[in-house]
Amino acid sequence: MKKVTFLIYGMHCASCAKIIEESLKKVKGVVNVNVNFAVEKAFVDYDPSKANETQLKKAIEKAGYKAELEEETLKEEQKKETRELKELKTAKRRFIIGLIFIIPIILLMILEMFFMIILPSEGLFDITIILLSIPVLFWSGLNTFYSARKSISHRRANMDVLIAIGTGVAFLTGLLMNFIPVQNYSGVAAMIMSIHLTGRYIETKAKGRASQAIRKLLKLGAKTAVILVGKEEKEVAIENVKVGNIMVVRPGEKIPTDGVVVNGGSSVDESMATGESMPVTKKKGDDVIGATINQEGLLYVKATKIGKETFLSQVIKLVQECQGTKVPIQEFADKVTGYFVPVVLIISFLAFVSWLIFPDTLRSIVFSAQGFLPWVNPNLGILTMALLAAIATLVIACPCALGLATPTVLMVASGLGAENGVLIRKGEAIQTLREVHTIVFDKTGTITKGQPEVTDVIPVKGFSKEKILKIAASVEKGSEHPIGKAIVNSVKKYKYSFLKMKDFKIIKGKGVRAIVDSKKVLIGTRKLLKENGVNFILEEEIEALENEGKTVAFISVDRKFVGIIAIADILKEDSISAIKEFHQMGFKTAMITGDNERTAKAISKKVGIDRVLAEVLPDQKVNEIKRLQKEIGMVAMVGDGINDAPALTQSNVGIAIGTGTDIAIESGDVILVGGDLTGLVTAIKLSKATFKKIKQNLFWAFFYNIIAIPLAFVGLLHPVIAEIAMATSSISVVTNANLLRKVNIKPSYKIRTKNPGW
Repeated sequence: MKKVTFLIYGMHCASCAKIIEESLKKVKGVVNVNVNFAVEKAFVDYDPSKANETQLKKAIEKAGYKAELEEETLKEEQKKETRELKELKTAKRRFIIGLIFIIPIILLMILEMFFMIILPSEGLFDITIILLSIPVLFWSGLNTFYSARKSISHRRANMDVLIAIGTGVAFLTGLLMNFIPVQNYSGVAAMIMSIHLTGRYIETKAKGRASQAIRKLLKLGAKTAVILVGKEEKEVAIENVKVGNIMVVRPGEKIPTDGVVVNGGSSVDESMATGESMPVTKKKGDDVIGATINQEGLLYVKATKIGKETFLSQVIKLVQECQGTKVPIQEFADKVTGYFVPVVLIISFLAFVSWLIFPDTLRSIVFSAQGFLPWVNPNLGILTMALLAAIATLVIACPCALGLATPTVLMVASGLGAENGVLIRKGEAIQTLREVHTIVFDKTGTITKGQPEVTDVIPVKGFSKEKILKIAASVEKGSEHPIGKAIVNSVKKYKYSFLKMKDFKIIKGKGVRAIVDSKKVLIGTRKLLKENGVNFILEEEIEALENEGKTVAFISVDRKFVGIIAIADILKEDSISAIKEFHQMGFKTAMITGDNERTAKAISKKVGIDRVLAEVLPDQKVNEIKRLQKEIGMVAMVGDGINDAPALTQSNVGIAIGTGTDIAIESGDVILVGGDLTGLVTAIKLSKATFKKIKQNLFWAFFYNIIAIPLAFVGLLHPVIAEIAMATSSISVVTNANLLRKVNIKPSYKIRTKNPGW
């Protein structure tokens, strides 16, 4: 399968998006299509052995629209930004020109309706209104008529067809008023078009704010880099940086691209990647992310990833993927949109015919409403009333609000998530996540850090903690075992010195031995020391540590027991707080691990997990997820995305823990860049807030049309009022989507920054 994205030119409403979707689906080999009216893009999945990009482009053009292949580059995004600015300027110009001519029309109509003053004279009044209407309809509004004609020529119907027919018929009344018994509504036609253009301008402006997520991310990147060429520093464009180049990054500067620190030390602001404001200390050997900001010291960074491989490019790709998906709730709205315009045309025709067939019945409804609706006039002629009802029905109907309801919210949500270290790959995850009953956590690397650390050092009398550690670490320097590495790292952390060691030997499955400062040292299991005739004390302490799920290393010097060191894969700083918040949100929690049951239960008790699935091998995790789904329903799985990939895919929502710059995890629906559970709290809060906005938008879009169309049908809506309401509905939907940015999606707790040491 191949994925491709097209920039679409000429879409005017959600019906246009539906037309393009249907046209693309007819191409053999196309598997999935999503045309997003809000971002004006078509996202297509197709089989390259059956179709190609040229055929797809022709299908879009056949539907009456222009298309260009989108490239994931800053240049393309700048090009798109220029196009959007041009469209905004054009919309503004049309709106202003319409306003210039509509103001005198409104003034003339007010003087005539309320003060019985007819200017410039009774004979010239109608002609003046018609002349003032022409520039509004056929200059400012010409594009609307052109779009309608194009749509009809392709045997389709979009929003512009409704506006064009409504304003066209209203304008014709001014030309035909001397031949048929109808009032001059050419001024009303101009007002409808002017309000329509005003709505389009405000909607375009608001839509632009909603679609800035990717552009905002692209602007985070550095434009230039200072690299070392020999011993000299040279400033080059970011495109000219090669893998292996040494970049010089001074305090306050952006790190140009992903790399590893080869010299220097500093603290780096990584908030653009993780959403966390606390700076991260970086030293030699540490990975750094491009576009993050060096705060203090001088850093020499070796470039490891460039172009599309960088963290920032991966984030942009994932945000684009999200915008190219749909939320399940959108499917119903899409179906309605597909039939909307043809159905409205039929209803409008029926309204016109009904007024001619049942004038007395419908007029009685208008009579009953004239006391509280000042714009209704039951004394108008039947043909005039029929035309007013038909025109009002045409212009009140709004598929735009339905079409914008979901994608605009998804656009804002994907950008907001990226800013907070939450990358949503599939829009459906937003809806599914709020329906999940249980969250299943992989233990290693998710709840725990995934790296064993020394948690406790208990010496016997006559020995200190420092001395025990120095002896043990001096032996373990020769070991590759994770426990040995944990002991060595602990000594390095506290900057203790190592002792002289020789005759190092591994005793398979039991431990190690060596000679340190001429003394025989054993480190390992209880069994190893017993076999060598060593007697134990500290039994209570040992039992307590083992009950906590910690691994205990026993140490003897010259066959005398000198103490113990406890090692454990310690909890992440936020695990306990995050699990507590998940419970407060109403979720059940479970932990899945290959550890023995005793260790697993000790850890689950510490963090407050409800359920433990212990001694589960990686290839058995999928079956455990299936069993849980059958037993309790919707399940979300949180894992590191490597050996957990099948289980993440099987779960209803797969949540992959990111690891620094490595975020290209195909198995996750949601990716947490920061690598901790705080990101999941943010993701769930974002999911709930996003879905709430989608429901609000869809409710008001449906409610508005359900209420407004019958009112227009029976003649209770003046066409101008109808058009104001229609324009307001689209604007309100986009504005409501932008309000998502004001929702607090941060956890209610603060992360504990340090683990209690021994």
